[in-house]
Amino acid sequence: MKTTIGLCERCSFMRRVKNRRGSTFFLCRRSEEDPHYARYPRLPMLTCLGFKLAACRYEGEPER
Repeated sequence: MKTTIGLCERCSFMRRVKNRRGSTFFLCRRSEEDPHYARYPRLPMLTCLGFKLAACRYEGEPER
């Protein structure tokens, strides 16, 4: 079963953070400049005023 993280999955401001135990978290880099954005937003994010479509993350992978 694939879990979706919503808009964050395709946002240029999202950064995946993995801890030593193997858990993955999704950091919103907009939060570094603007306190209105949560550092680690509740997922899935379905709407976000700060969303910016990221360029293709992996060579050969089509944008979704």
